[in-house]
Parts: sequence; structure tokens; C-alpha cells
Amino acid sequence: MDTARDPITLAVEGGIAIATLDRPPVNAIDDAWVARLEAVLDEIEPRAEVRVLWIRSSGRAFCAGADLALMRDRFASEAGRAQMVALTRAMQQVFARIERSSKVSIAEIRGAALGGGLELALACDIRIVADGAKLGLPEARLGLLPGAGGTQRLTRLCGDAVARRMILAAEVIDAARAVAWGIAQDCVAADRIEHEARALAQRIAASPAPALTACKRCITAAVERNEDGFAAELEGTTLLYAQPETQALVRAFLAR
Repeated sequence: MDTARDPITLAVEGGIAIATLDRPPVNAIDDAWVARLEAVLDEIEPRAEVRVLWIRSSGRAFCAGADLALMRDRFASEAGRAQMVALTRAMQQVFARIERSSKVSIAEIRGAALGGGLELALACDIRIVADGAKLGLPEARLGLLPGAGGTQRLTRLCGDAVARRMILAAEVIDAARAVAWGIAQDCVAADRIEHEARALAQRIAASPAPALTACKRCITAAVERNEDGFAAELEGTTLLYAQPETQALVRAFLAR
């Protein structure tokens, strides 16, 4: 592998930041991969014009999880296993940044999204899967657990019944079941997924950033119960009414 190659590339088109996972063959996660994802977030977070983070893959797999060669090298020693725990902690932290970001995040999932790859997707606001995709958290089969947020986000997203079935059985499911179980919002043909993801990103990016941020805050309040969601709605509404862009949009709408 070319060590100079960026494992994640970044392009910004209008209000959309496109982060493309580009570490062949399966976008396996290692320390450099996590560091690059952190750098991508560092770059886009201050940019007010960026409203959407669209995460996709350059290859057939979305992300098949941890780098197996790295695990093999480190697993044999106590110090190496401690390094793997540190990598898991770093994954937790960067995935939490995506979840907490004011940017709306979309995961375009084609091929495999397994282990840490699915945990990355679960941190996003929206997941679109190709009809041939495979999703799973198979760690229990290896005597492990999905420790980069998988147990928490899957349970919050789908309820404990789905989380117990999928995690405890180390089950890998297809795209149709992922939608049926509420893990993904849409399943589309593989040859259409990029088009559909781009169209959705453009639709979201067309809305004012303060409105998107306020909506995300209120939805998070409903899910996590970390604050009074009704109070957050009123506070957000008050702030948005004062926005010149909101006032112009509402006046134009009423005029029609």
C-alpha cells in the first residue's frame, strides 16, 4: 500500500463536504485513518457554508472495520492490546464528533459496512444503503464487542430487541432488513445510490444552516433526553425568527 495515499479524501461542493473513504481494498480502519477523519472534521467544522457531510467510499465496500493486519501485529502482546483499546477510544471520540456536529451527516453505504464501518455509519444522521450492501456488528463471534459506539447507537436507534438480536447473534444482514429494522432510512439500487445520496445532500444543503442546527438539537433532545426538548423548540424558534434569512424566506413563502 502507498503510505502517502490519503485514506480519506475531501472535496467541498457548495454546501456539501464529500468525504470519500479511499483505503483499498475495504477501507480498513487504523490509526492514520482515524487521524485523517479527525482532520476532515477539523477542516469542515469552522466553514459556515458547509451544511452537509456526505461520507461515501471509492470502492465496492463502505468500510469493513478494523485493519486485520494491525490487529494481528498488536494482539499478541499486552502493550499491543492496549494500543487497540486506544484506537477504539479514538474511534469513539471521532464518531461522537460526527454525531454532535452541526453539519447534517449522510452515510452512503455500498458493499460491506461491518464492525467499525457500521459504527461510523450509525454516528451519521442519515444512512442510505445499496441493495447489495451487508451490515453487521460481528465482534461477539470473536469474543469481542462493538466498542466504538455500536452497542449504544444501535440500541438507541432501533431499540434493545433489534440490538440484542444483531449484536449477540453477530448477525450480518442485507439492505432490505437494515431498512425494515430501522438501521437505514432508504435502500436503493447500487447503480443509483450515488445519485440518490447527492440529491438528498443537495436538498438538505438548500436549507439555512441555523435551522438545520436547531432541528438537530431538538431531535437529539428527544432521543437522549439530555434537555427539555419542548423548551429547546421554543428557544430555537425564537432565535430563528430573528434570523434575516428566515425572515426573507417566510415573507417570500407568505407572498405566494
